[in-house]
Amino acid sequence: MSTYKEIKGFKVQTLASDTIASQQAGGSWASGGALNTARYGAAGTGSSGTQTAGLVFGGDTGSGTRMVAVTESYNGTSFTEVNDLNSARGQSAGAGTTTAALAFSGEGPPPSFSTLAVTENYNGSSWTEVNDLNTARYGGAGFGTSTAALMAGGTAAPGATANTETWNGSSWTEVNNLNTARGVKGSGTTTDGVVVGSSPSANTSFENWDGTSWTNSTAMNTARANAGCVGNTTLALAFGGTVPASGKTEYWDGSAWTEVADMANSLNNRGNSGNTTACFAAGGFPQTTATEEWDNGPATFTKINLGQVYYNSGSNAFKVTEQPISGGTWASGGNINQTRSGMGRSMGGTLTAGIIHGGIESTARALTELYNGTSWTESGDMSAAVRNHAATGTQTAASAISGTSGPGALVATVENFNGSSWTDGTSINEGREQIAGVGLQTAGLVFGGNEPPVTAATELWNGSTWTEVADLNTARVEMTGIGTSTAAYAISGYIPPSGSAPSFTTNVEEWNGSSWTVESNINTKRGSSGASGTIAKGFIFGGVTHTSYVANTEAWDGSSWSEVADLGTGVSAMGSGGTSDTSAFSAGGNRGPANTNATEEWTVPEVNTTITVS
Repeated sequence: MSTYKEIKGFKVQTLASDTIASQQAGGSWASGGALNTARYGAAGTGSSGTQTAGLVFGGDTGSGTRMVAVTESYNGTSFTEVNDLNSARGQSAGAGTTTAALAFSGEGPPPSFSTLAVTENYNGSSWTEVNDLNTARYGGAGFGTSTAALMAGGTAAPGATANTETWNGSSWTEVNNLNTARGVKGSGTTTDGVVVGSSPSANTSFENWDGTSWTNSTAMNTARANAGCVGNTTLALAFGGTVPASGKTEYWDGSAWTEVADMANSLNNRGNSGNTTACFAAGGFPQTTATEEWDNGPATFTKINLGQVYYNSGSNAFKVTEQPISGGTWASGGNINQTRSGMGRSMGGTLTAGIIHGGIESTARALTELYNGTSWTESGDMSAAVRNHAATGTQTAASAISGTSGPGALVATVENFNGSSWTDGTSINEGREQIAGVGLQTAGLVFGGNEPPVTAATELWNGSTWTEVADLNTARVEMTGIGTSTAAYAISGYIPPSGSAPSFTTNVEEWNGSSWTVESNINTKRGSSGASGTIAKGFIFGGVTHTSYVANTEAWDGSSWSEVADLGTGVSAMGSGGTSDTSAFSAGGNRGPANTNATEEWTVPEVNTTITVS
């Protein structure tokens, strides 16, 4: 029987999507702190901001000179006025965070009500005018960061526009247009975004942006204009708008829209900040100071369907294939060609399409090797030998980031691999070794390492520039990471002496796209581990402590770490790869006192579970 998307009206989904769908279904809106200035058409920091750290700026008060330059900062409880924009405007667009925001486009004050191209950058204390948009407009969608933003649609003289522009931190560039010229609201990043609705006439339109072009996608259930929106192409919320006025909220799970809890107020043109888990919407038409906050419900879903579902009408039972990580085991794989340790560990590599590069055996190496699940093949060398570097990407689109070519020879350079050869990329801002990295060649995150001294610095790559963002809470080296550039874990590592004995740590920190918070610790202290998976389901393996090489493997189920099957032999500073908790490899590394060329493969077999229907 083929894999089913639906059986008797129920979706068969993965744990991650079922948990999220369950939470969204149980989510609700509640009153938040009021704005100081009543208005509508204000912009917010959108999906790069958070529910507890967002800006709202500009807007239309509906009286007098109408348009304002007022900027207010939200801390999750109340709004505080900060320095005004230089240009008063309504129905503008915004992006960024409370310390690095961007305001662009808008409608000027009466009597001209001119369309604006003015762009302003906020540094946490004041606004500065920077280069204008190419097309002046108002009522369009804006999202992203202060260094990588997107503007789409809106109203421009003499009417609606489909024009889309991207911001690289210094200038705007015209890219592929929306499919339909109209006013829209949107959310996401410059490589993964969405726009919803239409203005002035409401509709159910939904378009997805992949970094290059717009694609029409599944329509919303409720037609609307000037709605709020947070999220991206795989998870999004659309709320409020004019239908006429509506408080309806819909959740997008990557394939369909589902109606969830309504807002208390039927308002449109609200400034919003946050994501599908927690966000706020402030102000709105008719002009108001009201703020509402969205919070997910509890994760109540407990049935996990990972594979095919079979129904036996004779016994009235479902049979479900699952892959419980507790059943996973390590087994020997093909040896790497060059014995070494300190290689780049790429989360995007897989058990059957793996990649390792660089490393050290006596001296730093430039060698690249590719794995097909059976054997390793040497590929094009890196331009320069490097070790203890970060890695992102996949077997056909990888990056080697920073590291060292030898004792005291730190490099900030980045090299990019296309599946056969390496080319120079854009260097990071702070060169360091024993640095961790996650994500893709086009959207990466690196953190920690030794400059020296040991650093907590974090840098985000958007495909064109590296930006220094919020630091780790604890500076350290020899960490491992899992996840993506917007949702990652920094796990374990080594904390150097600072008034007390140096120590390996069990510490785990979670990156939400803008800041780090402390998560549940692993069980065994270690550094230089391998890892695979995501922040929803992942695992770490191997590593080193002051006295031994670690074989322990620990699995993360979304709430706690548990010990599962150990590696055959303790090892550290290995090459590793994997995008799930059910399939990964560990290649080479240091087994003390010598390096190894051995590969171990992690697999989790499928098992069948019978669910009897009462």
